[in-house]
Amino acid sequence: MMTPGNPPTATLPHGRLPLWGLIVLGLIAGSLSGLFGVGGGIIVVPALVLLGMDQSRAAGSSVAAILPTAVVGAISYGVAGHVDWIAGAILAAGIIIGAQFGSYLLSRLPRSVLFWIFIVFMAGVIVSLWVIIPERGDTISIDWRAIFGLVLLGIVTGVLSGILGVGGGIIVVPALMLMFGAGDLIAKGTSLLMMIPGSLSGTIGNARRKNFDLRVAAAVGTAACVASPLGLLTATAISPLASNIAFSVLMVAVATQMVLRHFRTQRAARDASAA
Repeated sequence: MMTPGNPPTATLPHGRLPLWGLIVLGLIAGSLSGLFGVGGGIIVVPALVLLGMDQSRAAGSSVAAILPTAVVGAISYGVAGHVDWIAGAILAAGIIIGAQFGSYLLSRLPRSVLFWIFIVFMAGVIVSLWVIIPERGDTISIDWRAIFGLVLLGIVTGVLSGILGVGGGIIVVPALMLMFGAGDLIAKGTSLLMMIPGSLSGTIGNARRKNFDLRVAAAVGTAACVASPLGLLTATAISPLASNIAFSVLMVAVATQMVLRHFRTQRAARDASAA
C-alpha cells in the first residue's frame, strides 16, 4: 500500500484495537478477495488507520493478513478447477523481479507522473470491462508468446506495486481476461495464487523489521479466510457480465481512493514547505 502523508490522527495502542472491528474488517476483505481475486489490502489498510493504527504498521499487518487469505482463496479456486497453475507460477516469478525493480525506481522517478499514468491505465481497464465480456470456461493457452506476455505482465505488475503500493490482483485479473482470454474465474483464482509468494516475502521482511501487529494480522486474516470461500461461491453464482460490472465498480472505488490520497499528500507537502 501507499504511504501518503495522512493528516495526524489520534493513535490507539495496537492492543486496544477492537476485536469485533478487526473481525468485521477481515470478513469484508475476505469476501472481496474471494469474489474478485484481489488481496483486500486496499480496504484493510485505510480501515486499520481509521481504527487508530499508524500507516506503516497497518500496511505490514495487512500484508501478513493477506497471506493466509490468498492461500485459502487459491486452494478454494483450485479445488473448483479455476486456477491456471502454470500461468500463476510465471506471473509470480515476474512479480518478484518487478517488485525489486519497482523498489529501485521508487526513489528515482517522479511518482506523480507514474501515478497519473496508472490512473489512466485503470480508467481504460474500467471501460474495457463493460465492453469485453469473457466466456466463463475460457482458459489461457500457454505457448512461448503467452509465457513471454505473462512474464512481462508480472514484471509490470511488480513494478507498479513497488512504485504505487497497489495490490497485484487489481491489475492482473482484468489483464488476464482482456489480454490472455482467461475466463473470469480462472483470472481470479490465478491472481490469488500469484499473490502468495509476494505476500510471504513481504511478511518475512516486515517480521524482521517488527513492522506488523500479530494480533491484528491474525484476527483479520482468520476472519478473511472464513469469508474467502463464500466470495468464491458468489463469484460462481453471478454471470461474467455481472462480475465485470462489480469489478469495475471496485476499481472505480480504488482509483477514487488513490486520487484522494494523492491530493492529500500534495496538500500536506505544500503545507509543510510553507510552514
